[in-house]
Amino acid sequence: MPKSLKTLCLAIQFLTRLPTPTIKDFHPSLLSQSAAWFPAVGLLIGLILYGVNMTGQSIHPLFAALMTLITWAWITGGLHLDGLADLADALGASHRSPERFLAVLKDPHLGSFGVITLIIQITTKLCLIYLITLQHATPLLILIPAITRIGPLYWSKTLPPLGGGMAEQFAWNIRYPIIIFWGFTLAALAAYIHPLLVLALLTLPIWQQYLKQKIHGVTGDCLGAGIEVCESLILLLTILVFHSALP
Repeated sequence: MPKSLKTLCLAIQFLTRLPTPTIKDFHPSLLSQSAAWFPAVGLLIGLILYGVNMTGQSIHPLFAALMTLITWAWITGGLHLDGLADLADALGASHRSPERFLAVLKDPHLGSFGVITLIIQITTKLCLIYLITLQHATPLLILIPAITRIGPLYWSKTLPPLGGGMAEQFAWNIRYPIIIFWGFTLAALAAYIHPLLVLALLTLPIWQQYLKQKIHGVTGDCLGAGIEVCESLILLLTILVFHSALP
């Protein structure tokens, strides 16, 4: 199997539950190289979400939103939701004791901060997906997962890793031209739908600045949490851009 196809399959395996061929002669460096394919995998996820949403609309917009959300969580295996919950627990527990941040982040148990954050995130996403369904802005579902999956490339490249892990590994083989290529490509597609949607890419440096100011670095959980947060922000931006289409 060609190396490029191996890294694409690894990217799909890492970010989704979709079936892919078995990779023989696996080496850890291949996983970090696969990060260059993350936005492409995001497009694949987006196409599936779009198809589910359009199918669900034949029953009811709310049903379409619910099925889209369930598919979104299933196809990613809850990977990014897990990162968001872990980060929320760590930030909550380290409010008075910053030195506890990494210790809590590594704890596999889910705390009250994580539970509350998950409930808020899932409820928020359901409402936002429902509203963009009403606005007939569902083509944006194709782009949103792709735009947010530029994030791990950008954040791991521009922030110091807090200990060894995925954030450090991804930074090894990511080059700025790859980030720039995906940024311009997806910005052009967003602008084709509506010029203001180019602002969606600004969610990525916003999260980068938050991590820089709040924890002074990045971890694998921060990457996953950033994807979730930025997806909600872009959904919200979509609603604001197309608000006149609401009934």
